[in-house]
Amino acid sequence: MSKQRVSRRQFLNYTLTGVGGFMAAGMLMPMVRFAVDPILSAEAAGDFKATKQKIDEITEKPVRVDFTYEQKDAWYTSDVTQTAWVYKDNKGEIVALSPVCKHLGCTVNWDGDKSNPNMFYCPCHGGLYEKSGKNVPGTPPTAPLDSYPVKEKDGLLYLGKPEPNKFVK
Repeated sequence: MSKQRVSRRQFLNYTLTGVGGFMAAGMLMPMVRFAVDPILSAEAAGDFKATKQKIDEITEKPVRVDFTYEQKDAWYTSDVTQTAWVYKDNKGEIVALSPVCKHLGCTVNWDGDKSNPNMFYCPCHGGLYEKSGKNVPGTPPTAPLDSYPVKEKDGLLYLGKPEPNKFVK
């Protein structure tokens, strides 16, 4: 033990500094955790979502494939349903296109317009897309449909997050 006596002023100064530091740490820790937690959490951005579509049932005609997955936003968990138009191209590769029109976000349909067969049609403003997802010049869409990355596992189709269309040059 020290032989020096602590004055009342020093004792209060040490005590208030300690209490203030403890309170500041208590306030800053949640903010630091909020900032650092996304970096430390497992990355889920590249995850592929399972569909019920069997790979061997995919043909050259686009079919609508709906798939549902669980999404967690902070403390809220919800089921999200997305859609893709899936077919095999002339090389036998699987093509999965987003049904979201690049004009105003409406949903496109395959063979939705009888006057334009074998095309994706947006009923909102008459937008047309070729089978590859390329937008037809002279119609409202200004960009091709997005495509999904595709993976096969156990004979089923898995789809990633939509990305710019790689099938349109």
